Amino acid sequence: MNHGSMNSALDKITFNRSGSQDSLDELSLDDYWTEVENIKKSSDDNQEKQHVVVKEPDEGELEEEWLKEAGLSNLFGESSADSQDSMVFLSTLTKTQSAAVQKRIDTFTQTLRKKNKPHQIPDVRDVFKQPTSSKDKVEDLNGFQSTEKGEATSEELHEKSEGLVNENAEGAENKDKDIPVPETDINLEISFAEQASNLREFLTNSNEKEDDTLLPNYRLAQDKTGITKIGDLAPQDMKKVTSLALIELSALYDVLGTELKLQRPAKIKVKETGVFQVPLSILLELDQRKYPGTKVPLIFQNLIEQVEKGGLETEGVLRIPGVAARIKSLCMELEAKFYEGTFNWDSVKQHDAASILKFFIRELPIPLLTMKYMKAFHSVQYLPSKKHRLQALNLLVILLPDVHRDALKALLEFLQRIVDHREQNKMTLKNIAMIMAPNLFSFHTSPFKVLDQDALTSAARTASVMLFMIKYQKLLWTIPKFLVAQVRQQNQKKSSKERAMKKLLKRMAYDREKSEKTEKSPDNDSSPGFIRVQAPQFSKVSMAVQLTEDLKAGDILARFLNQESDTSKNLRKEEVSLYEIGGNIGERCLEDTTYMKDLSLLNPNAEWVIKPKPKE
Repeated sequence: MNHGSMNSALDKITFNRSGSQDSLDELSLDDYWTEVENIKKSSDDNQEKQHVVVKEPDEGELEEEWLKEAGLSNLFGESSADSQDSMVFLSTLTKTQSAAVQKRIDTFTQTLRKKNKPHQIPDVRDVFKQPTSSKDKVEDLNGFQSTEKGEATSEELHEKSEGLVNENAEGAENKDKDIPVPETDINLEISFAEQASNLREFLTNSNEKEDDTLLPNYRLAQDKTGITKIGDLAPQDMKKVTSLALIELSALYDVLGTELKLQRPAKIKVKETGVFQVPLSILLELDQRKYPGTKVPLIFQNLIEQVEKGGLETEGVLRIPGVAARIKSLCMELEAKFYEGTFNWDSVKQHDAASILKFFIRELPIPLLTMKYMKAFHSVQYLPSKKHRLQALNLLVILLPDVHRDALKALLEFLQRIVDHREQNKMTLKNIAMIMAPNLFSFHTSPFKVLDQDALTSAARTASVMLFMIKYQKLLWTIPKFLVAQVRQQNQKKSSKERAMKKLLKRMAYDREKSEKTEKSPDNDSSPGFIRVQAPQFSKVSMAVQLTEDLKAGDILARFLNQESDTSKNLRKEEVSLYEIGGNIGERCLEDTTYMKDLSLLNPNAEWVIKPKPKE
C-alpha cells in the first residue's frame, strides 16, 4: 500500500456521509494516509513486533466481567450473601442506569442457566422490583429513588430536552449564514442517559438533522457547589465514580441503540526493562522509585519537552517525519541509556523527537486508550449527536486507569499547544487529529489490507474522535455532578446505618470530645451560619468563618494567606486548596469559585481543611 495508490483510491470511492464525521469527510484525508504510510515504513524493519491478540469472550463472560467492574460481583456466586453494599449502591441508580444493570443481569442469568453452571444465580426479581406496566416502568423503573441532585422531574427533563432540540434546529436553519460558533452549556446535573432518553423521542418526532459543519464551544454551566475534576476526590470515592461511570456509559449506549463492547486482550508477556514496548504502569513504577509523586512516565514527558524545545512554531512539527535511520539509532540508544541517565538529548532533533514520541505511543503493549476500551472510543462516532459523543468520551476518560488517563491528558494538552501556534506551524486542529489518529488507535494491530469503504470510514471516524478529544479536552476531566451526587447518597446511606449501629457506643466519647473542643475554641463556631476551617500548616491553625451568600473557597484561602507570619509567607495560593472532608464525601478538593454556604448546606457534617493541592 503506497500513498499514491491511496489517493487514487480515494478519488474512486464515494465517501459515505451518513455517519456524522464532523466535517472531516469534507476534507482530504491526505495527512491521515501519509501518516499511515510513514508508520508502515518505520515498522518494516521491526521484525520482532508483538501484535496484540484480542480474545473474544465466551457467552456470558462479557456480562460477568461487566458486573465485576461495576462493583456488583457480590450479587452472585459465593459472596452473594454479603451483598448489602451492592444493595445500597443499586438504590442510588437512576432509571436508565437500573435498566442497564438489569439487562446485563438478565443476560448473565440466562447464560448460566443454559450452561447449567453451579453458580448461585441471582433472581432478578430479588435485585429489582419489576414494574407492573409500561407506564410504571417510565415513571419509576425498579422502584428506585432518584439521586438528590442528579435527577429532575419528567417535566424538567422535557423542558431541557426540548431546548436542546430547538438549539439543534436553529443551528441547522442558520448553517449557511455568517454566524459565530454557538456556545452550548453542558448539563452535568442530570444523568446523560436520562437526558438522551427524553431527547430521543423528541428527535424522532421532529426529524431534525444535526448540523455537522459546526463544532460548538461547549462550556460548563456554573455550579455553586463547585465543579469536581478527576483527581479532586479521595480514592474510595473515585472507585465508586468509576463503577457508576461504567453503568452510565452502558445506559447511554443502550438508550441510543448503539452496541457497547469491551474487549479482553489475551495475556501477553511484556518487557519490564528499556523504554519501548514497556507498559506505562511499569515505566511509572520505575520513575516513582526515583521521583515520588510522578504521574506521567518520564520518557513520555521528555519526548514532549524535546519537541517543544525546538519551538512549536516550526512548520509541520508533527507532520514531517525524522530521518528513519537516525530515529532507529536514537531509539536503540534510548533503550540502553535512558534509565542509566547517560542519554544525550542534545543529539535529538525536533522532528526526530516527534517521530519517536509517536513511535513510543504505537509500540505500547497496552495502548494509551487501553485494549479494553479501544473499541468503545472508536464507537463514540456512531452516537447520534456531538453532545452524546462528548458525554461518552467524558465517561470513557473516567474509566481509564490512572496512568493512561494522566498520559493522555499530557498528550492532549501538548497537542493543543501545537494548535495554538497554527498560524506559524500550519497545523490546524484537523491536521493534527488526522496525523495522531492512526498512532493513538493502534493502527498496527489491525492494518487495512484493502483500501475500501470500511477503511475510509474508519479513518474518518478515528480522526474525528481524536479531534473531539483535543478540542474538548478541558471538559473530559470533569466528573459530572450527578455522579458525585450518587456517591454522596451512597456514603450518606452507609454512614447512616453505621451510625445507627454504633450510636450507643460512640455517644459518650463524642460528647466528651465535643466538650473539649468547645473549651479550647476561642471562637463560637457552633452558631448557625459558621464553619470552622482547619489549617495545620498556618500559624493560626483554625478559624471560625461566617457563611455569607457570596463567600467562596478562594476567599477563605486568602484570609489565611494574608496573615503576616513566617509560616504563611512562603506559601502560594496555587499550592494549597480548601478541602471538604467527611459527612457525605470522603475527601474533595474544592475549586476557588465554590460558594461555601451552598456546599455546607449540601454537606452539613463536613470538616473544612486547608492543605496542599495534589500534584498535576
